[in-house]
Amino acid sequence: MRLDKYLKVSRLIKRRTVANEACDNERVMVNGKTARASYAVKVGDVISIRFGEKTITVEVLSVVPHAGKEEAATLYREI
Repeated sequence: MRLDKYLKVSRLIKRRTVANEACDNERVMVNGKTARASYAVKVGDVISIRFGEKTITVEVLSVVPHAGKEEAATLYREI
C-alpha cells in the first residue's frame, strides 16, 4: 500500500492529499530516510512524521486497505 494511503487509513493524517503534501515537503521519513508518497509500506517499517516542532514515530503492525475508527489504532504502535 502507498505511504500516503496508509497514513490516511491509519488516521495518522486525516486526508490523503495532506499526507501527499507532507511527503512532498519531506516531513515523512520511513526507516530513517525521507520517503515519497508512492513508497510501498510494509509491516515492520518505522514511520516518523514531523508536525512543526512535534515528531510522531510509529511502527507498522498491519497493512489493510480499509480500517474502521476502532481498527485504525491497531495498525501501528507508537515508539
